[in-house]
Amino acid sequence: MQISEILSPERIQHDSSAGSKKAALESLAKLIANDSPELTQFEIFDSLINRERLGSTGLGHGVAIPHGRINHENKTLGAFIRIQKPVDYDAIDRQPVDILFALLVPQESTDEHLQILSLLAEKFSDAELLEKLRNEQSSDAIYNLLAG
Repeated sequence: MQISEILSPERIQHDSSAGSKKAALESLAKLIANDSPELTQFEIFDSLINRERLGSTGLGHGVAIPHGRINHENKTLGAFIRIQKPVDYDAIDRQPVDILFALLVPQESTDEHLQILSLLAEKFSDAELLEKLRNEQSSDAIYNLLAG
């Protein structure tokens, strides 16, 4: 699966003013809900926050990949935000996070879930890509960087 299949420019926010981990997750949930009328912001947030309770999804280097499962959706969905001022996220390197990519997968998609997480972790380990993502000023440009 490609990132272009799970993300759209409409689910990208490059100037989020979220001031906390919770606010960042709420912003991601809102982006997905606005573009997916069959899902509510609350159920998306609930899925993301429940996963965070098991352990932080902060990868380090200012990046987090919050993810969760949804019961009644049959497609994988992604959303991206860049926060103006990095927030404490309990990341493994204890550094604040300013780049978040949320991933929602259907309840039964175990292999797909792991493949996408692996792809995202690899992509976000690229220092050059992270620098570009931190400097781009349009959702379309960020989409092209992530999907390309």
